Amino acid sequence: MRCGLLLACVVLCTSLIGGCGHAAAENHELTFWTIGREGEAIGKLLPEFERTHPDIQVNVQQLPMSAAHQKLLTAFAGGSTPDLTQLGNTWLPEMVALDALEPLQKRVDRSTVIRQDDYFASIWATNVIDDKLYGVPWYVDTRLLFYRKDLLKAAGFNAPPRDWAEWRHMLAALSDPAQHTYGILLPTNEYEQLMSLALQEPDPLLRDGSRYGNFESAGFKRALTFYVDTFRLHQAPAITNVEAGNPWSEFGRGVYAFYLSGPWNIGEFRKRLPATQQDDWSTTPLPGPDDAGIGAAGGSSLVIFRTAKHKDAAWQLIEYLSQPQVQQRFYDLLGDMPPRRSSWAGGALHDDPKARAFREQLERVRPTPAVPEWERIANEMQLVAAQAIAGELTIDQAATEMDHRTDRILEKRRWILDHPHPMVGDAR
Repeated sequence: MRCGLLLACVVLCTSLIGGCGHAAAENHELTFWTIGREGEAIGKLLPEFERTHPDIQVNVQQLPMSAAHQKLLTAFAGGSTPDLTQLGNTWLPEMVALDALEPLQKRVDRSTVIRQDDYFASIWATNVIDDKLYGVPWYVDTRLLFYRKDLLKAAGFNAPPRDWAEWRHMLAALSDPAQHTYGILLPTNEYEQLMSLALQEPDPLLRDGSRYGNFESAGFKRALTFYVDTFRLHQAPAITNVEAGNPWSEFGRGVYAFYLSGPWNIGEFRKRLPATQQDDWSTTPLPGPDDAGIGAAGGSSLVIFRTAKHKDAAWQLIEYLSQPQVQQRFYDLLGDMPPRRSSWAGGALHDDPKARAFREQLERVRPTPAVPEWERIANEMQLVAAQAIAGELTIDQAATEMDHRTDRILEKRRWILDHPHPMVGDAR
């Protein structure tokens, strides 16, 4: 009888992993939401993580870009958020305002992998709200100029523009509407181009603690004037991105000499243009009003939700995805550029002349206003700008209308800031 009890004890202890006297290893099943095409590549990066972290299994769910924002809000409202997600830095302030995210500074302070001073400063800053860190940059995005070197050279220019005056001169020389050729493509339904110009001015886009619009400032009017004049002078066609058709082939045909866009298009131009044209184009940082320009600090970060069940495991995944060699592989898979300077020191990025301008631009970027309403404001800004392009509004009228629409959008924010609730604390 005693032998039977002993055998049963041995079997039971063995089934609990590690035998009697040892705690069972805890397994974690992380839920990780990705947005858009990043989900297609993350599966190729996870096997190595799961091999070195056998107690962590990662369940990746890929959200379509068109539905991701609503899905995140619905999940928060229903208490069904994942452990961690990628989050565009224009969405991060909204999640912070909802008190949905876990602060991360203490984890960063203890980390031997993530070093704040290795990240592009303005990209890191997009994750800091009210002096608290809520995300770790995963990849970066900024806009600069793709340009046809051969067309500039044929027009007598041996280098890309360094300021707006040079740029205007080149746009004029490269535009011939009678031949359906233009200096640049600036789709009238995309706000990123005007926003990139506006961020180069010293005047902030919002004022008084982001309570009101600041589009009537001298700096923004200067940027808006340059933008609208590009259409008025027939140096860009007044068309939407739908009407523009295939921008890559049009760029290759010489319809446009400049194209203001992001890093993903390096791969697109290499794939879509013939081999005979690959030496005809390059990239260059944005020219500024008077000198080298500032770009928009865009991109996506990794965040942990406050309600996450496996926060420590989620942090281990963030550390893994933040390693320079993993970020280099991520770039190889998707073309998403890394936020760490050390990640640019090796691999394909280091030797790619087309990527060099992005590395330079990322040292000179500026975050968009850190308010949840920013994307709505930017869309309204572009709708009004389109009216100015069409000649329906003057620059002054457009700036006033932008402020009017922005102030309406920010009405709730002003009320919250002026009536802080004791359970909420400082409104964001």
